[in-house]
Amino acid sequence: MANKKSDRNVDPQIPGEDEDSLLAGRIRDSARQIWLAGLGAYTKAEEDAGRFFDRLVHEGEELEGKTRGLVERRVKAVEHRVEDVRDRATGTWDRLETLFDERVAGALRRLGIPRHEDLQRLQDRVEELEKELDEQRSAAGRPAIGTQSLSASDEEE
Repeated sequence: MANKKSDRNVDPQIPGEDEDSLLAGRIRDSARQIWLAGLGAYTKAEEDAGRFFDRLVHEGEELEGKTRGLVERRVKAVEHRVEDVRDRATGTWDRLETLFDERVAGALRRLGIPRHEDLQRLQDRVEELEKELDEQRSAAGRPAIGTQSLSASDEEE
């Protein structure tokens, strides 16, 4: 791991100096190797990061494809249920409206108030009778009801 350097200037008269300089050299060599290992790891991580990112994107696309079909099926199922509920609610409202109309018509009949259809039938009948009367008057030589004006003497009779 660490290279030993034997050509250092070591003073043989100072005890332990040889050991201290060897230890310092070893520490320096270890620190450099750690630094170089860190640079190598950084470079390797940088190279792998692009491939790793691409792999994550690919896996994400696959997962999206699998889940999209499932989500679409779920959405269609929910839409179908909503349509069923809407149809039932509409049917219920229609039945409620019909029931309400029947109850109101029954109450109006009990009060003696004629329906629109009854009034229309009476109006048609009156028009029919007026036509018949006009025909009879014109056959008798008398003016028709619609053209006859009332005079003061007619009002007194």
